[in-house]
Amino acid sequence: MCALQDCANPRASDADHFKQINDTAGHPGGDAVLAAFGARITAWAGPRAAAGRLGGDEFAVVLELPVGRREQRLAQLVRMLHTPVTLDDGRTLQVAASVGAAAADVLGVRDLTGLQRAADTALYDGKHSGRAVLATPAHTTVPSINGRRAGRPGTAVWGRAA
Repeated sequence: MCALQDCANPRASDADHFKQINDTAGHPGGDAVLAAFGARITAWAGPRAAAGRLGGDEFAVVLELPVGRREQRLAQLVRMLHTPVTLDDGRTLQVAASVGAAAADVLGVRDLTGLQRAADTALYDGKHSGRAVLATPAHTTVPSINGRRAGRPGTAVWGRAA
C-alpha cells in the first residue's frame, strides 16, 4: 500500500458536463470520451502508478510525485484531459475535466480513504475552474461531498482499489 510508504498522492478526476456529452453525442460518444480519459490518465500516470475508473465519469490515480514537480504534472494532466476527443464518425467533442489531488506529506494523512476523500473534496472546490486543486488540511475535515464520499467502497485496501 503506497500510503504506508508515505508516497500516496491520490488524484481524483471527473468529466465536466458529461451528461451533456451523452445527450448530444449519444452513449457511444460518452463511451469514447471515457475511454479517451482512461487512456490519457493511464499514460500520464505511468507504469508505476495505480489508475482506474471509480464509476460513471470519475477516475482515480495513486502515484508518487516529487514535491517540486506536483504543480507542473497536475497542470499537464488538466491539459491532457482538455484535449478534444475525435469519435469514430469523425466528429470532434470538446471535453474538460476537474482534477483534485491530495498528498500525504501536505495533509498528514496516511490512509488511502482519507487521501481519496481529500482529493475528492479538492476536486469539487475546483470544479469547472480549468485547473487542478491540491488538497489542504482543511479538505480533510469535510466528511462528505454530495452526501456520498464518506467511505467509497474499495478505497480502504490498496489491493481492492477500483
